[in-house]
Amino acid sequence: MSEPGGSGEIVMRRRIGMLLFTLACGVPPCCAFAEYPERPIRFLVGVVPGGATDILARTLGPRLSDRLGQQVVVDNRPGANQTIAAEMVARAAPDGHTIVIVPSGYAINPSIYRLRFDPVKDLLAIGMVAMVPNVLVVHPSIPARSVKDFIALARAKPGEFNFGSSGVGSPSHLAGELFQMHTQVKLTHVPYKGQGQAMIDLLGGHLKLAFPSIPASIAHIKTGRMIALGVTPKQRSSALPDVPTLDQAGVPGFEVSGWYGVLGPARMPKPVVTRLNGEFRTMLQDPVMREQLSREGADPLSSSPEEFAAIIAADIVKWAKGDEPLLVDVVDRDLEVAAVRLQAEGRHVELARGGRGRAALGFPEQTVDLAHGVRIGLRQ
Repeated sequence: MSEPGGSGEIVMRRRIGMLLFTLACGVPPCCAFAEYPERPIRFLVGVVPGGATDILARTLGPRLSDRLGQQVVVDNRPGANQTIAAEMVARAAPDGHTIVIVPSGYAINPSIYRLRFDPVKDLLAIGMVAMVPNVLVVHPSIPARSVKDFIALARAKPGEFNFGSSGVGSPSHLAGELFQMHTQVKLTHVPYKGQGQAMIDLLGGHLKLAFPSIPASIAHIKTGRMIALGVTPKQRSSALPDVPTLDQAGVPGFEVSGWYGVLGPARMPKPVVTRLNGEFRTMLQDPVMREQLSREGADPLSSSPEEFAAIIAADIVKWAKGDEPLLVDVVDRDLEVAAVRLQAEGRHVELARGGRGRAALGFPEQTVDLAHGVRIGLRQ
């Protein structure tokens, strides 16, 4: 038995101190002395390979693996505008070994889908990683090489040009809907389970245009297999410096750009969240990584967990309140369910079916004639 004040007692006091510290940080007793990470990390992606979310995960994953000393496995689980992957992480063990990368469409999902998890309470913000602009691209067979030319062509053939997106409520979907509102053209929306699938069909000529992220389309633009007409942010992209913004090209006031960030399960130990956030921040400050992301069309952007959580919460409220137009394409069998739920929540809902009416989209004196499916416009 150790003498009072001896080395054994000092070691014991240190261990007790470490235990109290880790408990104060929210670490379960069973994990108090565990090294993180203990095993490979599962990095979920809510789309098929080829889209911006997937490209960012596969760019960041290997570097994160090097820094943590454990393999980072990118796992694609597409569907429902990336809510399937998010739900899997919400239900995962909160030990930091399962994380997910999400786009800004994550904040729109609560207003579109009946989620089986709480996007704020059931997932924990780790940090932002990038802002990613979108770009209007057309198939080379389209006889338009400027935004103004395409608008004139689309107005002459309402509803004949279909545009693909990575899912209902995704930035590529909203960009297309806003483009229609700003230009008074009528396009047909075709949702996919990720930009990768939409890009394949656009390359094959099955789609005529799209508003993909720059990372998902830049390689095809540079080879001439897609024609870039305009980028969606207010500023030109350094990855496509010769392509004007849509605002410059004849669509005044047009602007769409989305954030991307990483989430983990709620109740993750604070030291683990801090470690992951620190690793992502360090990676995004590295000149080589920044150059790689910029070359692919993404703008590196880091944040604290608290800053990212505040952005998510604010965006969820913004879309739920109707501060932005919420456009939902649904098949008829889903229409009544969506309408009843939204009306029960005290929301103003205007519905129109198959071209027999018009739906207000939250902007004064702006409506969209509905020729395909159903769109729901919400406003206060």
